[in-house]
Order: sequence, then structure tokens, then C-alpha cells
Amino acid sequence: MTTAPRIHRATPDEAPEVARLAELTFALACPPGTAPTAIERFIADNLTEVHFRRYLADENRQVILATDDGRPVGYTMLVHGEPADDDVAVAISLRPSVELSKVYVLQTHHGVGVAGALMDATLDAAREGGAVGVWLGVNKHNERAIRFYRKSGFEVVGSKTFLVGPELHHDHVLEREL
Repeated sequence: MTTAPRIHRATPDEAPEVARLAELTFALACPPGTAPTAIERFIADNLTEVHFRRYLADENRQVILATDDGRPVGYTMLVHGEPADDDVAVAISLRPSVELSKVYVLQTHHGVGVAGALMDATLDAAREGGAVGVWLGVNKHNERAIRFYRKSGFEVVGSKTFLVGPELHHDHVLEREL
């Protein structure tokens, strides 16, 4: 990467690129030993172009995209509204809050500032949307992501479960004030 990433709110026209990015990055968040078929099923059930067209049309969601020389290299997704998961609803203390549902950067762009710039823009978007807090779920074994989130001001406030295909995973719930 030769310049700072360009960061912007994704448009419906970018759904194919964001879906491809999601397909390339989702496995990075899964713990070792997650079955490839479970990852493939999760992607098919949640991260296709059709899904991203819906996400990008949903007024309660924001997809923030980072590009490098016009090529998508990372994205986040904010989901506004009360958490649907009871464990999360009990764990978080800040209201109104927004879920930071996805934070993914191509492995080739790890460690060069894309994730930090993307996080800053995403937190700004959450503030602009009226949230006073942001929460997220992260697999308990994803130490790299946990370090990044702590560096970004998040703290563990609870736990929840998460399905990757048919596999049940255990996540930390993290929260930070805006």
C-alpha cells in the first residue's frame, strides 16, 4: 500500500466487491479447526452479493469500505438498534448502542494502518448515527482481533454464542463508549 486507504460508505453498486471481500476475509476470524464446510456455509447463508445488496439497502445498516488504489481491502458493518441476542442485551450497558457486526481486512493489508483508519471512520459513523456506545462479538480464540479491539478502546463485558454453519462458537462481547 503506497497511500492511505480511501474510506467511504459503500453503495449498492459495490455489493459484488464487498461480497467478494467478505468471502476472502471471513475465515480470518474463525479459530483454527473450524471446518471449511462450516465457513463456506456461513458465507453462503450471510455474505453473498444478494445479502450485501439487502444490507446496503437497509436504513439500519452501514457498510464502510476501505479501498487501496480503487481495490476493496477492508470493510466494516454497523447495525443500529437493540441487540437481538439476549446475552448481548444483558451484557452491554450503553444505550443507544450500535453493533459493529463486521470488521475485516485482507491479510495482505494487515499491519499497514487500514484497520485503524477503518475503525476510526466506523466509530465516527456510529457517533453521527446517534449511538453513545458500540458493541461487537469476537471469537474468544481470535487473539489478534482482541488485541486490536482493546487498542481501539473496547473492553470485554460478556459472552455469547455464534453459529458458523452448524458449528457453535463462543465469543466475547466487547463494548466501548463513543
